[in-house]
Amino acid sequence: MDPPTGPSMGPYDYDLLVIGGGSGGLAVAQEAAGLRRKVLILDLVAPSPRGTKRELGGSSYNMDNIRKFLQQASLLGTAIQDSQKYGWRLKEHVCHGWSELVEAVQEQVKTRSSELKRELKTCGVFYLNAHGELVGPHKVEVTDVYGRKRCLTAESIVIATGDRPQYLGIPGDKEYCLTSEDLLSLPQPPGRTLVVGGSAEGLECAGFLFGLGLPVTVMLQPELLPGFDQKMAQMIENHMTVGGVDFLYHCSLTKVELTESCTKDAVSGDSATPQQVSRGSLRVTFISKEGQTKQEDFDTVLLAVGRKAFTSDIGLERVGVLCSQDSGGILVNEKDQTSVERIYAIGSVQHGRPSTTGLSVHAGTLLARRLFREDSLLCDYTSVPTVVLTPLEYAACGLSEEKANLTFGEASVEVYHNNYWPLEWTLPARNKYSCYIKVICHIPDNERVVGLHVMGPNAGDILQGFVTAMKCGLTKQQLDATVGIHPGSAQWFTTLTQTRRMTEAMTMRGNC
Repeated sequence: MDPPTGPSMGPYDYDLLVIGGGSGGLAVAQEAAGLRRKVLILDLVAPSPRGTKRELGGSSYNMDNIRKFLQQASLLGTAIQDSQKYGWRLKEHVCHGWSELVEAVQEQVKTRSSELKRELKTCGVFYLNAHGELVGPHKVEVTDVYGRKRCLTAESIVIATGDRPQYLGIPGDKEYCLTSEDLLSLPQPPGRTLVVGGSAEGLECAGFLFGLGLPVTVMLQPELLPGFDQKMAQMIENHMTVGGVDFLYHCSLTKVELTESCTKDAVSGDSATPQQVSRGSLRVTFISKEGQTKQEDFDTVLLAVGRKAFTSDIGLERVGVLCSQDSGGILVNEKDQTSVERIYAIGSVQHGRPSTTGLSVHAGTLLARRLFREDSLLCDYTSVPTVVLTPLEYAACGLSEEKANLTFGEASVEVYHNNYWPLEWTLPARNKYSCYIKVICHIPDNERVVGLHVMGPNAGDILQGFVTAMKCGLTKQQLDATVGIHPGSAQWFTTLTQTRRMTEAMTMRGNC
């Protein structure tokens, strides 16, 4: 192994060495290289327990792209149905081809990974497909794919190894269950699927699979969309339930195993296709909320029970980098610095901070400027916009209604809200009350907007501009003074008059 050599700006082999190819790590490397620093990225990622290969860009970047592709595949199925109300005549029965989707998405991910490597080379970042392990505050032991080792030094080191899906630690979970990153490794449709976990990742997968016409059951463990506004989470759940997704509440999965019939077919050399062999192949055992042990058969079990920072096997303990015992995430200060000087962490490997691809890129860029341009601007980890790519998309920025009430007190919080009906939904007569917006304001601070929530088509794109306004101190009065664009859904943010207090008062009067 011969790592890139050449002069650096100081007494080290590199000015910056990044362990991990996550989106934040790529951003800090590219920005540092643009500032004429010598930079090396080490990225050797093991496949998932199911053997799925991980590409350069990290779990968040690649999975974000895949999430969008899968959501679009689901939405196109609905659009085909709607198209007949717009005068389109379908000449033949329309069906979905799983293998075509899988091939197209996998090819796109590989292409983007190759593009990232070319971009790194163009901007002067050295890249090695190798494992990095800290052996000193400025020293990393590099092991290539052939097992050859060499030590390299750097003035500053950034950890950007990202996170990995968690498993439940029950019999059969790693042997027979998938995670979201394994979904597109299936050569055939997953069939009847049990999604374990009510995280954003779980609901997105459930919505996508159901949108393709597959039967889906979601087993919530332990709650729905933890960390998100719970009233919005309940609306998403209602929408999916009405659409036909089944939910299991207060259940605990205890075991996943192959059924005897499936094992017999596989051993006897049955000539059925792989899809037929997998039908009903997994038997799940779970405990209901009443304490009863139950069993049910599924074709696929997909785990979406959270993610954990990937901090093992990179030498953090050896050099004294402190991590959370609960999450495994690296403890950092407001400058993204770890407990060891000149060692930093970026992205989902951090403990206790929100994690999105956009945030990681932003934080990585600012870190490089602080290190090598003497800037002082810190990344703002509050009011981070995020989107859940369920079939009915949900985007949010700022505080949830529950967090606002807890922070300021209910008397100091005003919540403006309303349902809306996208114009394009009127011809196919889709549900008039599915889409919803909510603006949360802090009354004593001139009704400053502290939370924005929207559920509907293209919710993430709708919210983006309002996020900028929030960072500038947006108030409800300014929002009301904004001219809405008609026809369009974003204009509903500028016309809200109904408050939560008004709605609750009308409900109480209706019950009298």
